[in-house]
Amino acid sequence: MNSDNSDDTTETDSFDEPTEPQSNHTPGEPGREALAANRTLVMAVGVLVALLGVVAILSPFVTGVALTLVFGALLVAAAVFQTASAVAARGWSGFAFGVGLAALYAVAGVVLLVNPTVGLVTLTFLLGLYFLAEGIIQLLMGLRVRENDNWGWMLFSGIVSLLLSSLVLLEFPSSAEWAVGLLFGVNLLTTGVAMASLAMAATPEPATTTTGPVEEAGT
Repeated sequence: MNSDNSDDTTETDSFDEPTEPQSNHTPGEPGREALAANRTLVMAVGVLVALLGVVAILSPFVTGVALTLVFGALLVAAAVFQTASAVAARGWSGFAFGVGLAALYAVAGVVLLVNPTVGLVTLTFLLGLYFLAEGIIQLLMGLRVRENDNWGWMLFSGIVSLLLSSLVLLEFPSSAEWAVGLLFGVNLLTTGVAMASLAMAATPEPATTTTGPVEEAGT
């Protein structure tokens, strides 16, 4: 009798506990669902950004002047905030340096606002130097990481940066008429196309129904 009871107890305990239904969600899917829910808005923003990029490409000089004015306004705003922070901490040992930095921001900002064409020439020259430095660094980095896969892409990016630098600097200062606005427009165009493409691919997934675990007979 005792052995039979123990066998019954063992058989009762051996029943598998109901398992929770497995989720079909994969890591990162909540973000995808959020993108799918707002795909129309994201697509509209992407198209708008791409159109702004096309406008900038078609009128690079006007775009460059506009960017110069925006940059000048930002410098003036930075001068105001820097002056306020320096005055608020006038007992600080670096007070004079803070005021000097604010004056530098103010002068540079006013120059760009008063004569944006001169500012555009300066920005173009700085842009050429930036591409030159970036290209050299990426070439050295690509050669340094040759043991890694796809290291050639870093090398390719460095070559492209050097080509852009040569286009800007060799034609300077006439390159000021197109360089800043054109490159900014290309950036906007590629960003807008990427956003619209992501939104188009983010289609909402059909709702899936899950059933609970089937109860075993006799439980």
